[in-house]
Amino acid sequence: MVNRTVEEILALKKQRNAIILAHNYQREEVQEIADFVGDSLELSRQATKVDCDVIVFCGVHFMAETAAILNPDKTVLLPEIDAGCPMADTVDVEELKRWIDRYPYAPVVSYVNTTAEVKALSYACCTSANAPQIVKAVPFSSIIFVPDKNLADWVKKHVPEKEIIAWNGFCPTHHMIKKEDIIRAKKAHPDALVIVHPECRPEVIELADHVASTSGMVRFALGASQKEFIIGTEVGLLYRLKKENPDKVFYPVKKTMICPNMKITTLESILTALKENQYVIKVPEDIRIKAYEAVQRMLTLIS
Repeated sequence: MVNRTVEEILALKKQRNAIILAHNYQREEVQEIADFVGDSLELSRQATKVDCDVIVFCGVHFMAETAAILNPDKTVLLPEIDAGCPMADTVDVEELKRWIDRYPYAPVVSYVNTTAEVKALSYACCTSANAPQIVKAVPFSSIIFVPDKNLADWVKKHVPEKEIIAWNGFCPTHHMIKKEDIIRAKKAHPDALVIVHPECRPEVIELADHVASTSGMVRFALGASQKEFIIGTEVGLLYRLKKENPDKVFYPVKKTMICPNMKITTLESILTALKENQYVIKVPEDIRIKAYEAVQRMLTLIS
């Protein structure tokens, strides 16, 4: 049945001139069917370089929105409309507008893990990999940073000269790692390097050997001489890490580090998306233009 589903997906993909993008946290079989696997911004930018009419984004809602922001002339499909992001959802747009009024001297820097509306209110966007670099480059001494308080703390460590006004949001999956979990994992695997995501708690980050985005973790593992790694991010990344490093061993900090939203997408829902043009993600043009400017400013600041 799976093979038949895969065959149908491949045939429809060719027929519709589509590409399939899968986030690093997606199910193994979804990563296997994808044309590109990576982090959200990396995938959206990749889509701008490919000659296609349809983008099937296997991820969560804000990621498909980002793809739509950067690819306005392409049809963007999100196979599961209920695939959301609890961290992105912490930002209430009206409350953010009140913050902007309250701190007129502090522009908004928004993590790409936000809705199009939030990006549209932002001076610039950032990723987990370039957040410190972006905040340092923004020509203001104070910044409103949304939505992740843990990433904001990581930025503050790297850019202590700036005032960071942090939103009180966090990723439930990364936030579940406690200091004790790292200590336990180190005892179990004393020869392993600890790599964690900057969305983790500050006390967890302090115990890590390396801090990186998902794509950064992939690059680090590929280039490292070490053979064992403890990985502090959603367990879906371990599939790609093992696939690209067959001679190395990867241990999750906790096997329960699963983002339910990232696991909703299945081969069947990808097939339905292609068959029925379900679900089309569109961003109103006035919001898209402003959000696009924030994403482009990020790219300009780090160029």
